[in-house]
Amino acid sequence: MQIKYSFSQKLTYFPQFPYEGSIDLTYRCNNNCRHCWLRIPVDSLKQGEELSVTEIIKIVDEARSMGCRKWTISGGEPMLRPDFCEIFDYLATHSILYSLNTNGTLITPEIAKILRRKGEKIISLYGATSKVYDHITRKPGSFEALMRGFRYLKEAGANFIVQVVPMKDNYHQFNEMVNLSRSLSKYYRIGASLFCLSAYGDSRVSQEIKRQRLPPAVLINLDKPDICYEEEMQKENSDVRCGNDNYNFSHCIKGARGFHVDAYGKMSFCGSIKDPRFRYDLRKGNFRDGWENFIPSLGLKYKIVEGHRNSCYSCSLRQDCQICPAFAYLERRSFNKKIGYLCAVAKEKNRFKENWWRMHRRYYKIADITIQVDSELPINKDTFSYKFKQFEVSKPGEDVIKIRHYFIPLDLKYTDLGREVYHKYPWNIYIKDTSWVYASVANAGDDEKPSQLAIFNQDYSHARILNNSKKVFLKGSLNSLTLFQSDQILLAQVLAERQGFYLHSCGAILKGKGLLFVGHSGSGKSTMAYFLKKKSELLCDDRMIVRKREGIFRIYGTWSHGDISNVSANSAPLKAILFLNKSEKNYINTLQDKNIIARKLLPCLIRPFVTIDWWSKSLALLESVIATIPCYELYFNKNGNIVELLEEL
Repeated sequence: MQIKYSFSQKLTYFPQFPYEGSIDLTYRCNNNCRHCWLRIPVDSLKQGEELSVTEIIKIVDEARSMGCRKWTISGGEPMLRPDFCEIFDYLATHSILYSLNTNGTLITPEIAKILRRKGEKIISLYGATSKVYDHITRKPGSFEALMRGFRYLKEAGANFIVQVVPMKDNYHQFNEMVNLSRSLSKYYRIGASLFCLSAYGDSRVSQEIKRQRLPPAVLINLDKPDICYEEEMQKENSDVRCGNDNYNFSHCIKGARGFHVDAYGKMSFCGSIKDPRFRYDLRKGNFRDGWENFIPSLGLKYKIVEGHRNSCYSCSLRQDCQICPAFAYLERRSFNKKIGYLCAVAKEKNRFKENWWRMHRRYYKIADITIQVDSELPINKDTFSYKFKQFEVSKPGEDVIKIRHYFIPLDLKYTDLGREVYHKYPWNIYIKDTSWVYASVANAGDDEKPSQLAIFNQDYSHARILNNSKKVFLKGSLNSLTLFQSDQILLAQVLAERQGFYLHSCGAILKGKGLLFVGHSGSGKSTMAYFLKKKSELLCDDRMIVRKREGIFRIYGTWSHGDISNVSANSAPLKAILFLNKSEKNYINTLQDKNIIARKLLPCLIRPFVTIDWWSKSLALLESVIATIPCYELYFNKNGNIVELLEEL
């Protein structure tokens, strides 16, 4: 018997190699759970149709020969099979990674030993006491069996993740379930609580599933969305997203690197796809044909109906909604119908996001670069110093640097930070893969107790900053967005990638022209700033940014000020560089010798952790500045009349 499908409908852009496969070993569930939408009776004739060990091995070998390197094992309850150990051993030894989903009640000492193999073991928890747990599973003694399974795993030294599954009948025990999870394992997570309806259209089961669904507000609060992660994923998916917007599964299949095989050898691109028309029978065909021909053919098979496109697909909450054609089919036996419960969840999630953006995110603009600051802790009007107020903006620009603050206890004793490339108090700097790792220690020589750990990507455009304590942040009036000693540690690196650098200097806009007054501490930058502030727009009195934009050098105000805090976030074309000299008289001399100019400018260049790449970019830019911008020696006394000469300049 042949599997029939149209080759003319194949999506030619389907990826060549699968990477991840998921397989259901059985649809039986020994707990007979109230919420389990895959369960079939234990004595069902369907049991005889489940894949044999030989058939599973054949599928695994075929998929592996085509590139599959990871397997997810689930059911029903996979350990109901008496040959589970044999199947698991083959899947685990023939993959780089594996993930196992189980209710844990059938774990024996023998099974616990084989689960020591490195991989992800996820064990569901439905209650914190036997009364609640056994009520959910409808099987007396199941909680005791689960605790016994956990004990066997611990005795065998097998790591595992406890997955808390909240629903109406156990929600009153949610905190107790979390506490129990923490006592059982180092790892726990909140399981999905949306609950698809019965795969077989059992109305009685579906009604019970709907009853167990939590209110949307409770659902979002229990497992708060990681907004930053979701934004990155949306951007990543939008960069690669292409398919046909007229068909239900086009986008799903376009980016697919995984597949699902059910307990009876039916294969598709998604485990939630239960419609037999969308599943390929591996017993009557082969894996290559299913992956390369049948699954791609589904991408252009079922059109999105116009009414559904005008409602769900054009909804402003589309990105926050978890509806998909497969979910819609399980809920309403149609690929093209919306689900009221998911609409309510999406609205609640959108409210959560808007509140999170308001309470946990700020934007600051410096040198035409937006710095997006995200924090686990709320940001209020007093969190950052008043000096940042001039630089705060309401939305990001085109060029965005993202910083995210976490607040967790740090201990580097057993942490692989990478190869050390710099070690000078207070910073130890490492390279790991394509990341820069900065460890800031509170006390010299105390390398194992850092106050901060910052992980930057290669071009410093993204940073995750782990702070050892919340105290400094909660105290407020912070003098840097990064919580470092100075934001220049980050920005000096960022600017090198964007044709810019920091200089020890004072800057002002006088009659629309940018003037830069260069010198170290004691050279008179603050004095010059006092002279200028009445007749010009003062950008900063201590640290300025020079950046080449669209072929023109501009100077930018910064929040790294000295004595004068009332500075501007504006910028202006750079028209002159003046080297400061205290004198009894006021006068200006033109500098022509480029070597002298270089020797004066170079010591005033603010340097972060210096790499060869940073030096080459910064020196090339400095050379360009010297070649194009007029430079002067400025001599001034304390009467302030030097401003008149500058106006004439």
